[in-house]
Amino acid sequence: MAAIKTADSRPIPDDIARQIVLPEGHSDENLLFAAYRWLRENNPLGQVRVEGYDPLWLVSKHADIMEIERQPEIFTSGGGVQPGSHNPILQNQAGDEFTKSLTGGSLRILDALPYLDPPEHTAVKDIANDWFRPASLKKWEDIIRGLAREAIGKRLREGENEIDFVNDFALFYPLHVIMSLFGVPEEDEPRMMALTQDFFGTSDPDAQRADVEALSPEAAAQQWSAAIRDFYAYFDVFVEERRKEPRDDLATIIACAKKEDGEFYPKEFAYGWFVAISTAGHDTTSSTLSSALEQLAIHPEQLKRVQQDPSLIPHLVNEVLRWASPVKQFTRQAARDYTLNGSEIKKGDRLMLLYQSANRDVDVFEDPDSFQLDRRPNKHIAFGYGPHMCIGQHVAKLELRIIFEELLPRIKSVELAGERKVVQTNFVGGLKNLPIRLELW
Repeated sequence: MAAIKTADSRPIPDDIARQIVLPEGHSDENLLFAAYRWLRENNPLGQVRVEGYDPLWLVSKHADIMEIERQPEIFTSGGGVQPGSHNPILQNQAGDEFTKSLTGGSLRILDALPYLDPPEHTAVKDIANDWFRPASLKKWEDIIRGLAREAIGKRLREGENEIDFVNDFALFYPLHVIMSLFGVPEEDEPRMMALTQDFFGTSDPDAQRADVEALSPEAAAQQWSAAIRDFYAYFDVFVEERRKEPRDDLATIIACAKKEDGEFYPKEFAYGWFVAISTAGHDTTSSTLSSALEQLAIHPEQLKRVQQDPSLIPHLVNEVLRWASPVKQFTRQAARDYTLNGSEIKKGDRLMLLYQSANRDVDVFEDPDSFQLDRRPNKHIAFGYGPHMCIGQHVAKLELRIIFEELLPRIKSVELAGERKVVQTNFVGGLKNLPIRLELW
């Protein structure tokens, strides 16, 4: 591997590049965030070559990511069959080749929003965009509150709880909410849980499937495609059922969407929606919820403040989203030459947008390495920015606000009770476990 020096910047050391690009580099957050900080301070927009990966620009600053994200016509997301097309979800070269072997040469393994560019992206997003608007979500607030109370009553008890907060609570509440709104039967939730962990655990040895060739260069892509295949098998029945017997749920809106010519969208677009909602709509929220409890355990004075003043809860939500940033990166590809922050980006270059780094940018956030539940302003980009900004952001914020409104008043004390670990992934992930002692009123 060789780092490429940009003007007026220090060359990016190999160990910094590997820490950020390789999934295993993300298993040590102290080293990872130190690497992000090195980039921001020494080479905020530099190109690296890590063995086994395409050359990448590492984009570490908030302003640069926003400039890229607001111009999808210049910095494209979509994978395709055309020569030079890229994968918006970073895989190594072996993984991309494996994907193309399954699709006949395409890197677009899912007909889902992260793989699409306008105008196709706009049309597909419009299928369910209205459902995800805050005004539309109001009718679900009482249902979500009931699910939050149910989760607390079912999984926690009055008095002392010695639990792994991730695996005993945080994974289940967001899954149950999104599946209930979506229309997936509760008895099928364990299957969705397993597939979600397969989907986002592609690079974590603890989450590897038995049907994946361990330690092979293409293992992550094998698991990714296997999980997608299993999702498709489940959701194919789902689509057929909703088209025959529509219901008042999100699944029906998606399954019954039609193109301008009046024909149903191909099933693959419904699958893409369903997979995205089942995975990103669950895993990111559970990671954020777990990070919140960890920080409130570390900072009991902040827990006391938000308990005394519940109006701070929306600010707590925003701060933990900034802090956790569970979506670590997406990649973009330059459709033409472009000068970005003094660096010459060439047509065809790939850029790795480092959202976690941007959300610790001192140019945007005062004292960014401290957790401040009342941080204002808080211009985090945990949901991305521009046309690709997460369509589910308002659902996630609503889920988090409600669970904090229900859980925080009942907490007498919370403290860490053991070693925590994070998922080994350079894409979407957070805490793998969080042992705590939680005493409830």
